[in-house]
Amino acid sequence: MVNSLFVNLPIANLKNSVEFFTGLGFAFNPQFTDEQSTCMIVNDNIFIMLLEHAKFESFIEKKIAPKDTAEAIFGLSCDSAEDVRTLCEKAFSLGARKVNEPEDIGFMFSWGFEDLDGHLWDVFWMNPEHILD
Repeated sequence: MVNSLFVNLPIANLKNSVEFFTGLGFAFNPQFTDEQSTCMIVNDNIFIMLLEHAKFESFIEKKIAPKDTAEAIFGLSCDSAEDVRTLCEKAFSLGARKVNEPEDIGFMFSWGFEDLDGHLWDVFWMNPEHILD
């Protein structure tokens, strides 16, 4: 079985990305950090490898998707609607682009942003009482 997830994302500038995600409250694993990449810790089992373009390209034969395209939306689940607001507002203050208006549909609240490298993030809270077994 799979016990953890590592997502590899191409970035333009490691210093800028680390400052951005540190501002959002994320930490980094120094064991997986060098001049071109770092390992952002989302939780005990989810990690985002931020790799400058040259290093990212060394792992693939394809071209990196241009910033004006989307290949995925990364969903981050929060503990409350207020946590969603706080995280997104921090992202906006750090230079992220707002991709939509906050959406409250009662049992779920979501909001999204595009980070400095054009990656899309959907931040949401879902009422755990709404989830059926």
